[in-house]
Formats: sequence, structure tokens, C-alpha cells
Amino acid sequence: MADKKDFKELIRAVKFTLVSASAGIIQVGLQLLLYGLLKWTYWIAYLISLIASVVWNFTINRRITFRAAGNVTRAMLLVLAFYAVFTPVSTVLGELCESSGVDGFIVFAVTLLLNFVLEYLYTRLFVYRNSCDSVDKTES
Repeated sequence: MADKKDFKELIRAVKFTLVSASAGIIQVGLQLLLYGLLKWTYWIAYLISLIASVVWNFTINRRITFRAAGNVTRAMLLVLAFYAVFTPVSTVLGELCESSGVDGFIVFAVTLLLNFVLEYLYTRLFVYRNSCDSVDKTES
């Protein structure tokens, strides 16, 4: 039988999934608008939609999912470090796939899935490793 800590982590993963889904809606909506309707270049549309999604995701997950009261600047810089690697790699791979004839929306969907999994692991195990639920401790 799972203990209280395991259950709490399961709830945290569910919250992250729901918040990430809302960020995904923002990203997909902007991607549809910029790339699909306005026919902007893939990488420009992707970067704009990604930035909007990341800001939303960071803000909501920090407060609701991880309940972290630690240094906001430090946490955001760590998330930016993740995206300093993820964004160029995913943008270049997206451009390469699209130029090879792969539909941009297939590339986009795979990128969203990879982003979701990698960001959760990075955020939980690195960014908020020692500060999860610290809001609860400061409010006591």
C-alpha cells in the first residue's frame, strides 16, 4: 500500500499535468494562430507560443503544484536554464523535420510531449527538490 508521501507525489503529478495542459492550450492556440492561420515561419511561431506557455506554466505550477516559497528569481533562472537547452534543440529539430517534409503540427505535438515529461522531471527533481510544499511551512 502506498504511503502518504507517495500519494502526495501522485497528486503533485496530476496537478502538474492539469496545469501543463492549460499551458499547452495556450501554446497550441498561439501556434494555430501564428503558424496555422497567419503562416508565420515555424520557429518564430514556436518560440512565441513556447514563451507564453512557459511563463504561465512556471507561475501556476510554482504556487499550486510545488507550493514553493523559495527564491522566485533562482527558480526562474533554473527553469530558464532548462529552456536555454530545450528551446534551441527543439527549434532546430522542428525546422529540420519540417524541411524534410514532416508536418509542422506532428513535430509540434512530439515536442509538447517531450517538454511535458522532461520539464516535470527537471522541475521536481532539480528546481524544487528541497522547497516543495515550503509555502505550508512558512504559513504555519
